[in-house]
Amino acid sequence: MGLIIVKNYFISIKNLFDLTFTIPRYNSTMSETNLKVKVWRGAEQGEFVEYLVPRNSNQTVLDVVTYIQRKLDPTLSYRFACRVGMCGSCAMTVNGVARWTCRTHVAKIVEGDALEIAPLNNLPVIKDLATDMREFFNKWKGAVGFFKGEQTRHDDFAIVKPDSEERQLANAGIECIGCAVCYASCDVVASRSNYLGPAALNRAWTLTNDVRDTQQLDRLRAVAGDAGCHTCHTHGSCTERCPKQLEPTAGISGLKKLVARAAVRGTKWGKL
Repeated sequence: MGLIIVKNYFISIKNLFDLTFTIPRYNSTMSETNLKVKVWRGAEQGEFVEYLVPRNSNQTVLDVVTYIQRKLDPTLSYRFACRVGMCGSCAMTVNGVARWTCRTHVAKIVEGDALEIAPLNNLPVIKDLATDMREFFNKWKGAVGFFKGEQTRHDDFAIVKPDSEERQLANAGIECIGCAVCYASCDVVASRSNYLGPAALNRAWTLTNDVRDTQQLDRLRAVAGDAGCHTCHTHGSCTERCPKQLEPTAGISGLKKLVARAAVRGTKWGKL
């Protein structure tokens, strides 16, 4: 039996048609270069602190933040949960853009070796990369972004036809998980703090098309106010940045039309 070495692959030859391969395990911790990572430290008042982080293949921004917290500075505060793009809690500002850090690969956004990580814009900073989400979700409530029906658990299940127009319109925005990437990217929120924002209005539009809901007129009054749908300037940043590929701008446009119609001609739920 002979032994042939080709680069780092060891091939044992028993006969002409019987080869055994022994492949060394790839060491994912090996790195030839370091990332120069600037991370926001502090609350509303603070500064960027630079860390050197080993650069690895298939490395996400969340991997980088976790490395810093576990290996370099255990006082770093940030938020995450699922790590697979389902909860949205790990959203941060990465190189100036709001992103899910668990689904953002360093190799796709970094040119050179510089990376900057900050908390989400348009939200109060608790500490470091963790923001206070209460304002964001309070605006969902302000837009009547919650379901209320008239049936009880003793009634039969409501039947909603999957191919109905209302259901199709609701489907377009129903996958929102409340990560606040759109809210942090919205220029109108930045200039008008009372604006309900794209996520809350997207939720309002989704529920407006839910035939089971009983709060439709209250919801239209809420989004017709000074901080509602007509405040949107249709810049489209929310749609561009949404990690779920939703289109809050389209939902807001739908609300504008519905509110105008309700004010002039009224709707099946009544007139504003």
